[in-house]
Amino acid sequence: MKSTATLMMLLFAAFVAGCAGPRSLVPGQSTEADVQAAIGKPRDTRTDANGDLIWEYPTGPEGFYNYAVRMGPDRRVKEVTQLVSEAQLDKIVVGKTTRAEVRQLLGRPALETVYHVGPTWYWRHLKGGTQPGYLVVTFNPDGTVSSKISIIDMPGGRNLM
Repeated sequence: MKSTATLMMLLFAAFVAGCAGPRSLVPGQSTEADVQAAIGKPRDTRTDANGDLIWEYPTGPEGFYNYAVRMGPDRRVKEVTQLVSEAQLDKIVVGKTTRAEVRQLLGRPALETVYHVGPTWYWRHLKGGTQPGYLVVTFNPDGTVSSKISIIDMPGGRNLM
């Protein structure tokens, strides 16, 4: 009987923990304090050109999510965005988008490296919401994007586009 009660308490705690997080935040209602209570201290913070405060919550290098919480001057949540997605990758324009713009669009990369083709940034993501993979962006010497791609993880270490 005691083990059943313990199991029920653990299940309840897991359920409550699952309810907290970026998806529990309500735009226009949740405050800065609510954000910290739900998901903790941000890993990165920045102020947008319009004065909005943006807090980032990356789960990399192996996590698939990188949330950005945007708050207005009233310190209320305006929006919560999952940055690591193909929709965000589609906003990147080869030959035009800069490193700083990529950083704002996709958040902190999980991995940065330099190959003969140039500096390359990687983010773990779920292609189609279910298939583990990577978003990969490579930069030209002038700091603009030279290529971008979404790669699926395949068993045995092979990757497919």
